[in-house]
Amino acid sequence: MDAQATFLEALEEALKNQQLSKLTLSKPPSKQSDWINVYARPVELKGQYHLSCTFRFKIRDEVKNYLPAEAVSQISDWLGAHFRQADLFTSSEHLSLMISKKGKATLRRQQSAQEREVSLAHDHKKQRPLSDRPRPYLSALGIAGADGKILKQGRRKFRQINKYIELISHQLQARPLPEQAHIVDMGSGKGYLTFALYDYLVNECSLPVKVTGVELRPELVDKCNGIARENNFDNLQFIAGDIHQYQPEGGIDMLIALHACDTATDEAIARGLAAKADHIVVAPCCHKQVRKSMAPDEALQPMLQHGILLERQAEMLTDSIRSLLLEREGYQTKVFEFIGTEHTPKNVMITAAKGHARTEAQQEIDQLKQLFGISRHHLEDLLRN
Repeated sequence: MDAQATFLEALEEALKNQQLSKLTLSKPPSKQSDWINVYARPVELKGQYHLSCTFRFKIRDEVKNYLPAEAVSQISDWLGAHFRQADLFTSSEHLSLMISKKGKATLRRQQSAQEREVSLAHDHKKQRPLSDRPRPYLSALGIAGADGKILKQGRRKFRQINKYIELISHQLQARPLPEQAHIVDMGSGKGYLTFALYDYLVNECSLPVKVTGVELRPELVDKCNGIARENNFDNLQFIAGDIHQYQPEGGIDMLIALHACDTATDEAIARGLAAKADHIVVAPCCHKQVRKSMAPDEALQPMLQHGILLERQAEMLTDSIRSLLLEREGYQTKVFEFIGTEHTPKNVMITAAKGHARTEAQQEIDQLKQLFGISRHHLEDLLRN
């Protein structure tokens, strides 16, 4: 029996006898991989024994629970493909599996000096960027009550805010902001995310940043500036205007635009590129411009004859070209679902951080335009001017 098969057999036995203490998977085979590691531990859910796996990706964390047989099958698939090292800790021993770049597996087994405790407790408190401690701005925004506790009707919004902050945090870990960075939130609305981002970066991370929320509606600007003053958020301001009118002092280091409709997302990206921002983060809304002009290749007609499929393809095409244009301009991009569809159907986020230009991106854009029969993309037009 080879080393990998022996390791999987030991894993299966530890799960069967409920002797597994913990399991870690690490060392992705490529630096370009989105995977970082997996930490797994046993838990009891609804009276059944499960393996709870916490997946760490570059931009997010996920938790999934598996029954023993399913866990062994999944881990078998991940070994070699996503990870080159696995460490299994049982109540009595430690098994370490190493897989070389050429695919050769070696296994080390070591008896534990003392028996490890095996816990099935499922009471780990979820760590959030923003804790539940009272934050007066959340009360002013209607997410928390006067006592600072999150209201029942505000819990979903609070989860969304924390997920958003978590994603921004991962982005900044990969490429930190410069000193005295300026962050601009285009279309800040009621300021939920703008306040939370400022609070997190300044009060939790001790970063001396300046944050500006740009919003068309003067009444929201006045309200948000009042809340900022009440919370002593000295370097947070809201101004009335739109993407075209706003003239920043000292440039933009991070540009954010969430749920900007149709081509407004392109306007925001173009503004970030013109400012040579280190980071650009957008969550597009509707995708009308590309959909109206699509005349896809005949081979795609059977797939796109239904309106709902045509709409989804237009969304994918629009955001794919946005991502490729950013890569052409020297940014490393990621496109992903940043919150579940039960919260909002507009849940795709594009993040871009300064990197190296990808010269083949323009050819890929041209091929997509030809395949789907579109002559123009609004962001491409903006970057030509």
